[in-house]
Amino acid sequence: MERPFWETTPLTEMSATEWESLCDGCGLCCLIRFEDENTGEIVPTRVHCKLFDPDRCTCSDYANRQEHVPDCIKLTPGKIAGLRWLPPSCGYRRVHEGRGLAWWHPLVSGDPETVHTAGVSIRRQTISETALATEEDALDFEAPEWVLERGSKNPG
Repeated sequence: MERPFWETTPLTEMSATEWESLCDGCGLCCLIRFEDENTGEIVPTRVHCKLFDPDRCTCSDYANRQEHVPDCIKLTPGKIAGLRWLPPSCGYRRVHEGRGLAWWHPLVSGDPETVHTAGVSIRRQTISETALATEEDALDFEAPEWVLERGSKNPG
């Protein structure tokens, strides 16, 4: 049986389609986060980017996101190692670290809903940054638990 592409193809050699398919659809990268100036700790919040659709758990204008949100970071193979805020459960991070994809990842399970049923995604658990008076108000919605590995237990 042939091994899946994410186990045989280096990130830098993946096609655009293969690369995009590594996204598990959790939405965690669409959160507003802060970096503590003293400790360097990354603090995620329960506040999502204005383009994030909390029901679909996707960007509402992915193709044009950087036009609307200039500081949106486009993930590339060369950036993964330096993005300390990527959650340990992230498909890009897992493959980069040689850990493979989790059981709930849609490429493994064959079902895009497993990321949600496994409790990994942020679907319907956040508020939009547009609901806040200032960006700093997002700190009222800190979610430090979202930096931990999620979905590590396979119920099956």
